[in-house]
Amino acid sequence: MTTTCSDVRLTRTGRIGHIELDRPRAINALTHDMVRAIAAALDDWEHDDGIGAVLLTGAGERGLCAGGDIRAIHDDARAGGTATRDFWRDEYRLNARIARYPRPFVAVMDGLVMGGGVGVSAHASHRIVTERTQIAMPETGIGFVPDVGGTWLLGRASGELGTHAALTGCRLGPGDALAMGLADWYLPTDTVPALLAALGDVRVTGTAFDEHLGHLLQHLAAPEPEAGLGASRWWIDRCYADGTAEQIVARLSASGVPDAEDTAKTIGQRSPSCVKVALESVRRARRLPSLEHALDQEFRVSLRCLTEPDMVEGIRAQVVDKDRNPRWNPPVLEQVDDTLVDGFFAPLTDTDELGLGEDR
Repeated sequence: MTTTCSDVRLTRTGRIGHIELDRPRAINALTHDMVRAIAAALDDWEHDDGIGAVLLTGAGERGLCAGGDIRAIHDDARAGGTATRDFWRDEYRLNARIARYPRPFVAVMDGLVMGGGVGVSAHASHRIVTERTQIAMPETGIGFVPDVGGTWLLGRASGELGTHAALTGCRLGPGDALAMGLADWYLPTDTVPALLAALGDVRVTGTAFDEHLGHLLQHLAAPEPEAGLGASRWWIDRCYADGTAEQIVARLSASGVPDAEDTAKTIGQRSPSCVKVALESVRRARRLPSLEHALDQEFRVSLRCLTEPDMVEGIRAQVVDKDRNPRWNPPVLEQVDDTLVDGFFAPLTDTDELGLGEDR
């Protein structure tokens, strides 16, 4: 099956199936059609003996992918539509498919990689970052919660770095991405064209291709840069280790560390409901047996976010009206009770469940 989409360029060079996200003016933000096109290409190439690996890149200089089209999500949520639900269902299935793809999947995470961009790259078998890489899951700032397998990835990051990233939406540089297990290789931007050219020249498949790819990346890779959060690791681990969101914020505020105190203020600007749900999501994801189970959980949470007021309000404030002054409901952490949080994780009807974890 082949699906055409003007925002995804599919090419073959030698043994490489190349997927290029091609909406540079929107930093390659994902649409449902783009997700369908990528999934169809993976279907075709999985059974093509001439394909040795899949390569994912983004057009333009700004980034691989800025996430999903949140303005479209805002409009659909306001209208009570089903387009976002259908988009997420296919998107999360694609995220799981990439993680289990039987051929090497090489993702070049250059520039900005946010939200849905993490979902199509950070589950790949070979994840490359550059000096321009900025990874973020900023969902709590728009009344949403990390998804696309983000809770699975952040829940497995060392210490409490993933919890910090989930609650604050902070941007992670290449050193942080490598230290947190979100990436595997660091290549300076000016070596990426050499990688692409060399991949196009490979004429072997199977295990021979895998070995060649490993040697090529090792040859081109530069020493890993320092993790930006490295110097903050001690207070991040101490402040986020356990307790409620309110207790975490209190520890940050009382730490005597300026960066930690600023972090408390940052969390205070996020959706209180989503901060609490994000915290619970990451902690629950740590106990789940697979990425697929985490995606099932995220699907339940995401659909509940669509029906809560903070998502529409958060996107309005950040993207539509751009007044940067969201009016959250409830407005503070202390007013978000456990019953509300638990409701985000309640099972859906059998027909609505994503069901990816049923086969794991």
